[in-house]
Amino acid sequence: MAAPPPEEGSFTTTDGEKLYTKTWRAIPEAVKARLVFIHGFSDHCNNYEDLFSAVAENGITVYSFDQRGWGRSVDKPAKKGLTGPTSLVLSDITDFIKQLPIDDSQSPLFLMGHSMGGAEVVHYIASGPTEILSSIRGFLLESPFISVHPSTRPSSITVTLGRLAGRILPHRQMVNKLDPKKICRDPVACQAYADDPLCHDTGTLEGLAGMLDRADELQHGRAVVKEGMGECGKTRLWCGHGTSDMICDYETCRKWYDGVEIEDKEMRVYEGWYHRLHAEPGEDKVKFLGDMTKWIFDRCGEDVQGQTAASGERSRL
Repeated sequence: MAAPPPEEGSFTTTDGEKLYTKTWRAIPEAVKARLVFIHGFSDHCNNYEDLFSAVAENGITVYSFDQRGWGRSVDKPAKKGLTGPTSLVLSDITDFIKQLPIDDSQSPLFLMGHSMGGAEVVHYIASGPTEILSSIRGFLLESPFISVHPSTRPSSITVTLGRLAGRILPHRQMVNKLDPKKICRDPVACQAYADDPLCHDTGTLEGLAGMLDRADELQHGRAVVKEGMGECGKTRLWCGHGTSDMICDYETCRKWYDGVEIEDKEMRVYEGWYHRLHAEPGEDKVKFLGDMTKWIFDRCGEDVQGQTAASGERSRL
């Protein structure tokens, strides 16, 4: 039996901003877990349609939203990339989680982020409100933005000048074009990204500086993932990264992960894969689906242990 069709909607943040949402529900009688997903830079939640549909068919309901400045949460050009400071980015995640349906709360909740969204999730673990963190069973990161890959890394002078300019003109927009060919190894998916008008590559000086600052804080240990930050006083962390990612640097992520001092952590390294692990060609995307869902299932309790990637192989990916 197929999962129900996705549901579009919106929620209103504490400061009154209306943001677009989308929910991919598992079959009600087969729900094993819930997953809140945070997308990346120049991205939006509908870019993950195939992944989230498959995750829902595997028994995990997915909730996501287009962050400020991105996707369908932008209703006029001046809002492109207008994310606000990190405090506002994290506050929006809190607001989104708080408005999740109470009727669904009987199943374990997980929080996942991709790229820029992955770094946001790490910062949320480090500094999010205790009452929210204590309701989250585990955290997943897909190609988190701990550092820009050396091939596309801006010079220190450019970064310094940009930060200074951002203090004077925080809402000044700047296009920071991502090379579609570096997204993944599937040329069809790369072209779809290049043709997507919602992937506008436009940030504000404040937003771009905030993204770089979050990465810098992670690299230098100023935002720390510690034990006791999740449900039942336990921090559970999964991280997936491709070794040939030319957007976010794998080696820096590996070093950061090795320094995380918690008991329940796992890193999946995908040799030769690019940035969007969920969009890699052929059976690779199926493997990624199986790896992330198995990790979730293994932390859902006795009733769902033993679920494996085999369920993912029956999905629509």
